[in-house]
Amino acid sequence: MKAPGIGRVAIAVAAVGVAALAAITVSTGAGASSPAATPDSSVPSAATIERGHDLFQLHCATCHGAEGRGTRQGPSIVHAGAAAADFQLSTGRMPLDAPSSAPVRKPPAFGRADIDAITAFVGSLDQGPPVPEVDLKHADISAGQQLFSSNCAPCHSAAGAGGALGRGITAPSLSDATPVQVVEAMRTGPGPMPVFGTDTLNPSQANDIARYVQYLHHPTNAGGLSLGRVGPIPEGFVAWLVGLGVLLLFCRWIGARE
Repeated sequence: MKAPGIGRVAIAVAAVGVAALAAITVSTGAGASSPAATPDSSVPSAATIERGHDLFQLHCATCHGAEGRGTRQGPSIVHAGAAAADFQLSTGRMPLDAPSSAPVRKPPAFGRADIDAITAFVGSLDQGPPVPEVDLKHADISAGQQLFSSNCAPCHSAAGAGGALGRGITAPSLSDATPVQVVEAMRTGPGPMPVFGTDTLNPSQANDIARYVQYLHHPTNAGGLSLGRVGPIPEGFVAWLVGLGVLLLFCRWIGARE
């Protein structure tokens, strides 16, 4: 007499299982199709690239050519990549007031949206270095200091203040450089700066250096006055000068008492 009841229970359990399996299948299918329907925000749209093309023709093509292949007034940027375009535009180095003028940091000539559009167009010309994704949250500032000292300080100085390198070459100050701009400069080597590819400084090391450069913007001066953080030799000279001045005043005070 109990067997029919057991059979009905088994049938009911099986029905519930089939329904649950169907629901899981439908849910999984919907989940699998959703990523394809969501565009990748890191990939610029065709409209953005087209807008960048129009801006490029208006502001950049005179020197770099209509398709970025260069002219007598400016080099080809076909292989420059998005990172180079973003660095040059966001730091105001481009566009130049005149083809013969030196690119120096100044306020950007474009807003962020226009910079992104031109960057997208230049990046679409070839597979150059992309705009890097910089993660400072997990960066090691101590490792960054060591890497900066061995790779960057010889030109940009230990304090990131920059300076003359000879033969008319000057390393710029890093006081206004953003983390992204720091890594962009490493990857693209603007001007006389060498290129530090991922085989030389991997993304984690690049993040560490960018983090340390941000620290240099507002460092702690545990030893007292920073004196502009111009380096140990000028600071030592100032110390000697102040010390000698105090000594001379002390000697004069002793002589006046006699």
